[in-house]
Formats: sequence, structure tokens, C-alpha cells
Amino acid sequence: MRNEQHIVPYGDKWAVKGAGNHRATSLHDTQKEAIEAGRDIAINQKSELVIHRPDGTIRDKDSYGHDPCPPKDTKF
Repeated sequence: MRNEQHIVPYGDKWAVKGAGNHRATSLHDTQKEAIEAGRDIAINQKSELVIHRPDGTIRDKDSYGHDPCPPKDTKF
């Protein structure tokens, strides 16, 4: 399972939920507050942050994991 933090609508609030979790990690009054909290978790866990719109579609993604395209070592 992917290690992602999702920012999702939760009633009249916004939730940070780990991928596959049924319960929210935290609840926030605004999407901006939820994004800030989710970003901190994603950075700490070196994971992905997936931000959803109010209708549930994905608005944006950010990666805080390892670099998938690290620079090549030019020393031979």
C-alpha cells in the first residue's frame, strides 16, 4: 500500500487521512490548515501529499519522499 497523506473534505471541515485509513489523523476548519498539517506529516514520513477538491477529485500532489531521479554520479 502506498504511503500517502490525503487532504479530503469531511463534513464542513477538512481532514488529513493516511491512505487506507478509515479514521482521520486530524480535522481542520480550512483546507489550508489541513494542507499545512498534512505536509508536515508527509515530510516526516517521506511520503506523498494528495490534495482533494470539495467534490473529491484530486487537485494536486506533492512528493516529499526520496528523489525518483537522483543525479548520476559523474565520477568513474
